[in-house]
Amino acid sequence: MALKCIANVIHEGAMMKTATLPALRVEPTLRHAVEEVLNESETLSAFMESALRAGVAHRRLQRAFIARGLAAREEAQRTGEYVQANAVLTELEDMLDAARSARGAHG
Repeated sequence: MALKCIANVIHEGAMMKTATLPALRVEPTLRHAVEEVLNESETLSAFMESALRAGVAHRRLQRAFIARGLAAREEAQRTGEYVQANAVLTELEDMLDAARSARGAHG
């Protein structure tokens, strides 16, 4: 069995090189507000990265939601099958009532 240099093993398992984003200019009050809410030992850079990741995830979910809605609209237009708004609202109210009952039974 061939032995590998530890540096090569570490390099092979390493993540891609990091990239930098442009500097972000903000009002001093915003920077102060961010610094006030940082967790213990959390850096401003870590907070910003976390916020960016959350923003990207949110946008992806939002786009997927819109795509599903547009696809449903096209399907309804194609088939002529629509659901009345009051039927949807009634079903949602029933689901909410069931969730409240379940929460009350367990809490």
